[in-house]
Amino acid sequence: MSSLRYRPMRILWAKTDFLHPATRGGQIRTLEMLRCLHRRHEVHYVCLNDGASDEGKARCGEYCTAAYSVHHVAPPRGSMHFGAQVAAGLVSRLPVAVARYRSSAMQRRIRELLAMLPFDALVCDFLFPSPNIPDISRAVLFQHNVEAAIWRRHAALTNGRATRWYLWSQARRMEAYEREVCRAAGHVIAVSEADERQMRERYGVSRISHVSTGVNLDYFKPPAEAERKADLVFVGSMDWLPNVDAALFFAEQVLPQIRERLPWCKVAIVGRKPDRSVEQLASRDSKLIVTGTVSDVRPWLWGSLAAVVPLRIGGGTRLKIFEAMAAHLPVVSTTVGAEGLPVTSGRHLTIEDDPARFAAACIELVEQEARRRQLADNAWELVSTRFSWEAVTREFEEILAAAPRPGVD
Repeated sequence: MSSLRYRPMRILWAKTDFLHPATRGGQIRTLEMLRCLHRRHEVHYVCLNDGASDEGKARCGEYCTAAYSVHHVAPPRGSMHFGAQVAAGLVSRLPVAVARYRSSAMQRRIRELLAMLPFDALVCDFLFPSPNIPDISRAVLFQHNVEAAIWRRHAALTNGRATRWYLWSQARRMEAYEREVCRAAGHVIAVSEADERQMRERYGVSRISHVSTGVNLDYFKPPAEAERKADLVFVGSMDWLPNVDAALFFAEQVLPQIRERLPWCKVAIVGRKPDRSVEQLASRDSKLIVTGTVSDVRPWLWGSLAAVVPLRIGGGTRLKIFEAMAAHLPVVSTTVGAEGLPVTSGRHLTIEDDPARFAAACIELVEQEARRRQLADNAWELVSTRFSWEAVTREFEEILAAAPRPGVD
């Protein structure tokens, strides 16, 4: 471990977007780790850029030595071009979620960089830029999720026959493609022991390790006093299907049972670009707030009594749980929401899947200050002693140091 401090690496990092504004869990995980890596290593960052915001390019110096962006616009959902991609997904080997980010220009740029400079490691961040990596066998694939698991869960919870059939077809394509890429990669890094085990067993991946999820403890440390904003808060990108499903599940199946006991209970759904179905929740309930994009989620964490993570679809690990714990906020989660985290229900948080039991756990925390404090204190001890970003990044560094060196044919 200590030898890495004296052997700087030159790292080429490939992703589908810049990291600011950092509003999604994967962005936050990458941002925090790259900030740590950048302090000790030379990081070259290559990504796709649709030109919609100047912030990403303007702030990339926070985490990289040099940045190279390739213009690419993934058609927005609901557009004619997106419809064409969906139709193509019926016959393409690539799942639509991956095909959206295929870019011959990005592949050329990566080849040019590899020919121009000797790199110690090449990182493919998420599965989605993988078609643009010239030789995945000489790259490290950073898998924030088992993507096929997300699609399978989403398909299983969808009611419409035609939509369900399409989602299952995409889940099968995603599993086949994900298996192929993971087995071909020089090394795979998962974000939890559970994800690593799943990829070993389901995909037959042998060159794989996992690193923990971290949290910025100083950033989320609560102030001495905070303005009360809500009783319960759910934080997450509200244009991501698992979060949309979670918000609807909570509002429609859990919250009515909470209101039977606590009719005044105020709930905040905090996250960027809420889907229309999520926005409509607020119009039907005066005590349910849908904030949309906020500049800072911390006041909502600090100003609530408990955080809820009612996910039924997902993969990887949820940063939002560790962030709530770092903010000294007790958490109620589903099993999927807490999946992959080294937490114990009843000690660090409460895990319930049944709507009635989930509601009862929320009621307990709203009503009982001592129980809130007990869970929050236990959770804080866990994240503060084991899951700083610096400690997590050291694990990542060791894997990169031993990974295959990239190059060009």
